[in-house]
Amino acid sequence: MSEQFDPLAAALFSEVFMADQLARNVVSRVLPKGMELSHFSVLNHLAYLSEERTPAQLAATFHVTRGAMTNTLSKLVWAGHVHIRPDWDDARRKFVSISPAGKSARDAAFAALMPVITDIVRDIGPEKVRQALPVMRELRAKLEAVGQNGK
Repeated sequence: MSEQFDPLAAALFSEVFMADQLARNVVSRVLPKGMELSHFSVLNHLAYLSEERTPAQLAATFHVTRGAMTNTLSKLVWAGHVHIRPDWDDARRKFVSISPAGKSARDAAFAALMPVITDIVRDIGPEKVRQALPVMRELRAKLEAVGQNGK
């Protein structure tokens, strides 16, 4: 592995890190009162899938510990946004699904977020965004592979 400084790599990751921080800030500001980014992310994922997931599957999907996911799910259960049921075949395992209230909360958060995102895409230009998406997807895939391989 080369120890050589690569200014292009440094610039790319600097932009990615800053964009991530700013995006999280923008999203957090427009989410409904009491909803955290982690809550929205889980609700959005469950709404998109339209099927149950185990807490372990959700933790793996979001690259967080099982404890962190358990904490998020506990808050979502308390808010009535998800249902957790036992696996009827294996009592040690549980399944998580989005509730109707969770779907409504996700939809409200999404409705608050879309104007902000739409304005940003319009300001940048849809064609530039279309050109950037394949690069961003490839970057995400490479980062996922590195994260899974540990190198």
